[in-house]
Amino acid sequence: MTIYSVFDPAFKPYGRVVTGYEEECSAIVRTLKEKTPVPEATDYVPEEPAVQSLPEAQAIAPSLFGGIPAEFGWCNGHNTKLNCLEYHRNSEFNLGTEDFILLLAKQDEMTDWVLDSSCVKAFRVPAGVMVEVYATTLHYAPCQAARDKGFQVLVVLPKGTNVGTAKTPGKCPEDRLLFSSNKWLIAHKDAAEARNGAFVGITGENIDIAGELE
Repeated sequence: MTIYSVFDPAFKPYGRVVTGYEEECSAIVRTLKEKTPVPEATDYVPEEPAVQSLPEAQAIAPSLFGGIPAEFGWCNGHNTKLNCLEYHRNSEFNLGTEDFILLLAKQDEMTDWVLDSSCVKAFRVPAGVMVEVYATTLHYAPCQAARDKGFQVLVVLPKGTNVGTAKTPGKCPEDRLLFSSNKWLIAHKDAAEARNGAFVGITGENIDIAGELE
């Protein structure tokens, strides 16, 4: 599988590299390294107090969502598989302590909420570089960029995202995908999330980039 850089023009439909906050990003990276774990699997925390309270995080928060309160959390661990794809009604911002890889697709590549995994592209994000992943981009847990290293990745979303469940009338077909607050999810049939009730909406191979890592 080709792994593109986020500086490659191929990334433009999916997101952008955020510039201007290099000093703030450095402080956040230091805190992620010092205060958050790297589990053997993958773990996600919507809001990490050690990061949320940083003056540097509070300084950039108004820019990220235009004044809407933001939650600074993380997704850390080890992963090489696609498993699922999700989207929100807004962008997501990511920043890693090490290089990491995002597996991405586009909402408009789905048909009746189903996506063939052949649509998925891989993008490498260098350590210390913040990226915005657009609201129309399907994404999920990061992948590690090296065999012998995991990842520690900042996840910034509007406050309240991924912290509970949402009740809907269920009249819209999209409601089947609503897995958590502001989180619509499609899973591959082999993923644990599918066994836990997630909508099975990824067909084809459950992509595994382990063979691409050094």
